[in-house]
Amino acid sequence: MKFSRRKKILISSLAVILILFFVVPFLIPIPPLTGTFPPDRLGKSDSRFVEVNGIKVHYKIYGAGEPVFILMHGFGAYSFSFDPVIRQLSEYGTVIAFDRPAFGFTERPILDTWGGPNPYTNEFAADLAVGLMDELGVDKAILVGHSAGGAVAILTYYRHPERVSALVLEDAAVYGGGAPWYIGLFLWLPQVQRLGPLLVRGIAGDSGISTIYLAWHDDSKITPDTIEGYRRPLMAEGWDYALWQFTLASGRTDLKSNLSKISVPVLVMTGSEDKIVPPANAIQLSEDIPGSTLVVIPDCGHIPHEECPLEFLDAVMAFLQSNSLVAD
Repeated sequence: MKFSRRKKILISSLAVILILFFVVPFLIPIPPLTGTFPPDRLGKSDSRFVEVNGIKVHYKIYGAGEPVFILMHGFGAYSFSFDPVIRQLSEYGTVIAFDRPAFGFTERPILDTWGGPNPYTNEFAADLAVGLMDELGVDKAILVGHSAGGAVAILTYYRHPERVSALVLEDAAVYGGGAPWYIGLFLWLPQVQRLGPLLVRGIAGDSGISTIYLAWHDDSKITPDTIEGYRRPLMAEGWDYALWQFTLASGRTDLKSNLSKISVPVLVMTGSEDKIVPPANAIQLSEDIPGSTLVVIPDCGHIPHEECPLEFLDAVMAFLQSNSLVAD
């Protein structure tokens, strides 16, 4: 009798939980974003826009001639992140920084009305980089990829090796197991899909700011302009939708198995105090890419080009000069 009563209670509790999970998400109101604008209205004085592979891409370009540098930002960042180094790099050639879909001021397509491949995948981002090179008349480039942008830089090389003359991989997010497969299935449930954009809006609050502080070793270097710069894309129409779609599209691209086949010069760089991508990952990456150069910048966090720009530039220029990619 007691067992039967407990069984009924258990079944009733499970039924309530299932009802809450499958029904309640559809009852939660999703308020529309307010105070947002088309992304191309948020650019600054040096912003440029061009249509590439069907998407209006935001980019900056400085300098002239060769070599050409393509700067690839990390997760949550955009071309703004490279402001501390872009002008200095342009003294040696042409420097182009662009925003991938879901970030910065690049267009954020709605998948229901989009006719091409998913624009929020790393594969699309890699092809977009080469498409931008085509639009700007660039034959080959040195790819400078930070964090998740480092993964995109490697993938760009895998897909278009003839277009890459060297790789600079800064605190690159290459290793790490990622979420278990069943988490991916969970994210695609209709209930989670509906609430997804609402969930990612948390990045506009304290969680987004705390991530910025986590990325720096010496957070006294973070200025109000830094915070404002990172928050500005949160005024773009559909930023929450796009960031959610990017989350869903972040699959397990295999980058590790072909690292030993990379045949262009490679610089692997990390901040010694990186709390987001451990320095041990950079050491492993350098070991997995034969002939690569490893630089560890002391007393620096996850974003050397912002927190330690002089050390970043010194390391990049020494690497490029040693490989005869720029003049001494």
